[in-house]
Amino acid sequence: MTDKGRPLRVLALCLGNICRSPVAEALLRRELEAAGVAAVVSSAGTGDWHVGRPADPRSREVAARHGLSLGGRARQLSAADFYEQDVILAMDASNLTDARRLSPPNAEARLRLMRDFDPLAPGADVPDPYYGGQDGFEEMYRLLERSARHFAASVAGQSVGNS
Repeated sequence: MTDKGRPLRVLALCLGNICRSPVAEALLRRELEAAGVAAVVSSAGTGDWHVGRPADPRSREVAARHGLSLGGRARQLSAADFYEQDVILAMDASNLTDARRLSPPNAEARLRLMRDFDPLAPGADVPDPYYGGQDGFEEMYRLLERSARHFAASVAGQSVGNS
């Protein structure tokens, strides 16, 4: 819960909202719940190319292999997100720059990189696996899982190992 007595509102942000951010959304939801943090988690993209489409089949496949379901549809980041979210977690520096550029001057959401919470590479990008093979989607999953676990622990005030 936030200081205001309501669930934490978290948005995972990538470029098209079909590869990284849907997987991050599912992982953040799982990890926050496991940490006992009441949260509402969603995802969006900075671009509009895939609006209304389901997650990339390769993201759905890697998520399913790890027991997660990706049921949402792609949407574009909106001005309202900067007021409706507590934290926006960008997948890479380019997404973070775009979010800062789109952010209204009095925005309430805190903008961070997803891997700011990765103890093995804080502040690094989550590489976009879109143009690569399945190995890139597995690597994306591992990076997002570790980052989501540590984000959830930091919100809950818990300690977690580096794995």
